[in-house]
Amino acid sequence: MIRRRALTLLIIVLLIGIPAGYLVISANQSRASGKDKEAKYSATGLTEGWPSKLQRRIYQVPVPHPAWWVASYETNNWKTSRLYVEFETSDVGLTAFLTSMGMSEKDLKKDHLPIGERDRDVTGWTFDGPGTWSGLVHKQKDPAPTHDVVVNHDKPGYPRVYVVARTVP
Repeated sequence: MIRRRALTLLIIVLLIGIPAGYLVISANQSRASGKDKEAKYSATGLTEGWPSKLQRRIYQVPVPHPAWWVASYETNNWKTSRLYVEFETSDVGLTAFLTSMGMSEKDLKKDHLPIGERDRDVTGWTFDGPGTWSGLVHKQKDPAPTHDVVVNHDKPGYPRVYVVARTVP
């Protein structure tokens, strides 16, 4: 009789307890996912972390490997969508980044800062620090994005890259 009751209790725990535990875990994961998305979409400036693969593909911003100190921010409206990306990489990474956009380091013009005041205000970027500054504009036919790129060569071998990718939907 005791064995039967123990077996019944075990069956009840297995039939009710395990699905209930699964539901609790699933609900917590779902809630956490919503909070992550809320934080991402309520951002009002650059946030630390890589842009999603989808964003990198749509805006054609191939952040190279290796890259560190990566931050990004996306804005959208009925007229223009923009992706702001900032990262530090190696000289090889810079070459790979420019090559994947169809450009080269020869296209960088010294002291050319194509990122406008509006975009600087959005991101908080100031291009007045030490280092050698250079930039380029990579124009493409709509709907492909146009890229404004600024590179700071303050640390030899480790350029800091600032990109604004603009597209008209």
